[in-house]
Amino acid sequence: MTDLELILTMLGEATATTLHRERDSQDMPELQKDAREAGDVAGSTRKDIEARTGKKVVSPNNYVDLPKKPRQQQLPEEQNQEEK
Repeated sequence: MTDLELILTMLGEATATTLHRERDSQDMPELQKDAREAGDVAGSTRKDIEARTGKKVVSPNNYVDLPKKPRQQQLPEEQNQEEK
């Protein structure tokens, strides 16, 4: 998952949440309508980015498969604080 994929996902989720709150959506059909519209917002934004850059936003990479950064080694004082 690229940075743009993550950002577009967050845009869709934030848009859906805003629509739910503004419309006070309560039942499933209303919530589904909000979610669909939020997906449309994220989808049209993705298409706009792809048209402007000439590159696909969606990648075949899975975030889980990306190499992990090594964990920073903790100082002895930090280890003692966690144990307490």
